[in-house]
Amino acid sequence: MLYLKPQAVGMENKTNGSLEAKIVVENGQLPDPADWAVTDVVNYFKAAGFEEQANAFGNQEIDGKSLLLMTRNDVLTGLSIKLGPALKIYEYHVKPLQTQHLKNNANVS
Repeated sequence: MLYLKPQAVGMENKTNGSLEAKIVVENGQLPDPADWAVTDVVNYFKAAGFEEQANAFGNQEIDGKSLLLMTRNDVLTGLSIKLGPALKIYEYHVKPLQTQHLKNNANVS
């Protein structure tokens, strides 16, 4: 297991700026979200500092494949979470995870 400061994996600091997340990293990257179970998605968002909002992903049974298919609208309205955190979750986490997944899979073919 590797300990990273949140910004090293695109995570946002909490207000005190001292959050350190415990993230399992393979070759300097997060494991492919397509392989994540629902609990992995929940744990990712908890480690990112979205403790309250993480449970919404569990309640909606969002696994890694589902996470990669989510649109901005899904995150903003489908999870029943407050707008501010929802915007941050989509822009700083969901969208970058989707982009990284697409890049990694484009290189595999």
